[in-house]
Amino acid sequence: MIGKKVADFTAAATGGPFTLSAHKGQPVVLYFYPKDSTPGCTTEGANFRDLYKQFVKAGAIVAGVSRDSLKSHENFKAKMEFPFELISDPDEKLCAQFGVMKMKNMYGRQVRGIERSTFVIDGAGKLVREWRGVKVPGHAQQVLDAIKAL
Repeated sequence: MIGKKVADFTAAATGGPFTLSAHKGQPVVLYFYPKDSTPGCTTEGANFRDLYKQFVKAGAIVAGVSRDSLKSHENFKAKMEFPFELISDPDEKLCAQFGVMKMKNMYGRQVRGIERSTFVIDGAGKLVREWRGVKVPGHAQQVLDAIKAL
């Protein structure tokens, strides 16, 4: 997948539909996370929020993606004061496109959910970096460093 062009998509997001091709010429950071307002996802979002000005300075767009509803996203975004959009993917189209759905153990039983993953798409629409099975601490900084290295 690295080095390949990412198929264009439009998805429902806070602030209106998010279309990948609308951001041609800018790197796009898509971070997939399991669920709004859960501890790990809140911390991850806050880390991207805290570094957001540096992402903008580097010319990048940041967007979070989960299967939560737009209403849930609006509340999460407002509560956490995220300066970036959250994309709602209830039908898992984007999750499938990026291959982030996995079987996970949750309290001893198998559940299907989003594997925390981040993708960097360059200004030409090519996938240039991916992180899967992300550990939250320090991750947003790693992504920022990768953007600065583009």
